[in-house]
Amino acid sequence: MYMRYFSRLFSAMAGPRPVVFSGPSGAGKSTLLKKLMKEYDSVFGFSVSHTTRNPRPGEVNGKDYHYVTREAMQKAIDKGEFIESAVFSGNMYGTSKAAVQAVQAKNLICILDIDMQGVRNIKKTDLNPIYVSIQPPSMAVLEKRLRDRKTETEESLQKRLHAAQVDMEFGKEPDIFDVLIINDHLDEAYGQLKEALSEEINMVKKASLSS
Repeated sequence: MYMRYFSRLFSAMAGPRPVVFSGPSGAGKSTLLKKLMKEYDSVFGFSVSHTTRNPRPGEVNGKDYHYVTREAMQKAIDKGEFIESAVFSGNMYGTSKAAVQAVQAKNLICILDIDMQGVRNIKKTDLNPIYVSIQPPSMAVLEKRLRDRKTETEESLQKRLHAAQVDMEFGKEPDIFDVLIINDHLDEAYGQLKEALSEEINMVKKASLSS
């Protein structure tokens, strides 16, 4: 396991700088984010994305995603209400401006969990977040994790694996991500994630104490 830092840009935005998390399905983003939110619930706020896919068992509308129809989401995108949107495995995903603003209004670090299409789209905006890539140690490990979920058909699994291969190559591109974490062992990966975000975490804590 290792973590690689890239050059950072300081945000000109008032308030906490958002953090973008990206990486293939099965890399462990959701698990790491849940640990982060549990330990630092007064520091981070989760930007709830919109999607047209059906909820998975245990997922809650408005908490895991805003589950909407394709027609409703396309209409909102056309109105310019989204920072980024993308299509993956036939389903639409996106981050609305309102979702990010709601978190920033609470003086929290806004977390955005998006795919590589979304990363490319946000790079074109003035949001200026910290970009964090969470990657699996290998394709073999990733495939095992996805199969162990037992939520995919063989066809959808192969689509995810193909997308993951592209995603892993994208994570290696220069000047895209500020931090790259290989999630081989969860506790180590989480420790490295906290270290990478320690400066921002401390800034929000200090601001909370002085307010």
